[in-house]
Amino acid sequence: MSKTVVVVGTQWGDEGKGKITNFLSEKSDFVVRYQGGDNAGHTICFNNTTYKLHLIPSGVFNPKITNILGNGMVVNVKKFLDEVENLRKQGFAVDNVFISDRAHVIFDYHILLDGISEDKLGKENIGTTKRGIGPAYTDKIARRGIRISDFIGEDFKETLKKRIIEKNKELKIEAVAPLDFDDFYQKYLPLCDKIKPFVIDSVTVLNQALAEGKNILFEGAQGALLDVDFGSYPYVTSSNPSAGGVCCGSGIGPTYINEIVGIVKAYSTRVGSGTFPTELLDATGHYIREVGREYGTTTKRPRRIGWFDAVVLNYSKMINGLTGISIMLLDVLTGLKQLKICTGYSLDGKIIKTVPASLADYNKCIPIYEELPGWDDDITAVKSFCELPINAQNYLRRIEELTGLDVVIFSVGPDKNQTIVCRDVFA
Repeated sequence: MSKTVVVVGTQWGDEGKGKITNFLSEKSDFVVRYQGGDNAGHTICFNNTTYKLHLIPSGVFNPKITNILGNGMVVNVKKFLDEVENLRKQGFAVDNVFISDRAHVIFDYHILLDGISEDKLGKENIGTTKRGIGPAYTDKIARRGIRISDFIGEDFKETLKKRIIEKNKELKIEAVAPLDFDDFYQKYLPLCDKIKPFVIDSVTVLNQALAEGKNILFEGAQGALLDVDFGSYPYVTSSNPSAGGVCCGSGIGPTYINEIVGIVKAYSTRVGSGTFPTELLDATGHYIREVGREYGTTTKRPRRIGWFDAVVLNYSKMINGLTGISIMLLDVLTGLKQLKICTGYSLDGKIIKTVPASLADYNKCIPIYEELPGWDDDITAVKSFCELPINAQNYLRRIEELTGLDVVIFSVGPDKNQTIVCRDVFA
């Protein structure tokens, strides 16, 4: 009987989803990315080597696993082929990677328009990666997108010509030089043949896999608080990283989902603009950033640091239907004498326990903290929960109490071997 597990970020992204996806993939037959594009940055460490992925699912390192870029993704085909070539140079065949024929293509004009949009916003910019993600999803919703099936199809030239005419009208408004169609087309034409071997009808393949009793692991990018519907709008991504995005982004019906594991950093981080109630702008924040090497995998930007926010996790629990959580980077907190957990917000003199929809209200939220003693012991070699210092145990237990969620996995270092399982989600 098949088992399906979703790995979803519960905060603002960068929680450590790549590591856990790669770890859980050992019991999977398929690993599927269901949304986003190369704005993702998944770091995976094993055998004393660090690998960084942006588009390709984190199960690629195991040749027995089929990895699929789902229909909910927007794919920069240039970046995809670059990533494939880079993995091949590192000794991986990459014969186990496929792209849904229903995924949408990111073109250079999407990247150009993304940069123009961010620059126009000035200090109020969203803080995107400027990789064309938003404009590509905009075209998808406006029914002006080009899907992978179109990209490798007979009518690609005529379809692209129409899109270039449309984009040149937009560029004219921005006083930007128009795109030359012939030059643009000739740059992309060779990529069509290179992409073809990777393209499959992923919806049929995945549903057939379920019928055959295969295990499927779904890998999200970004985090629930960046979800276009549920995040701190408008400072969000352009897709649905929350668990609901799995069904729309893969073609798997909701009744087939068995487990939804929320990936949770032991503290909080955020990249880009937007409200961040527990943000630390002091020496403690700097310490956590440096110890945790909190710099973006994709952008290299320093991440904003904050205390653990149980309000955010409880909100993620609601919108994702979490069945358990995986606490990441617990070792980074070693050496801090006191730790804080945000248990609620004060908004206009009232205590609230959820994330408000209004950005104005969220900006006014003052975190209410509970303090716990820290620990000094090195925990990077522990192999079980009971080997943790008592204060580290209490920290995890308090998170469980505040959220009603069991810690099914916790991590004490970047390597795959530094991952401790408390409950097997594939059992």
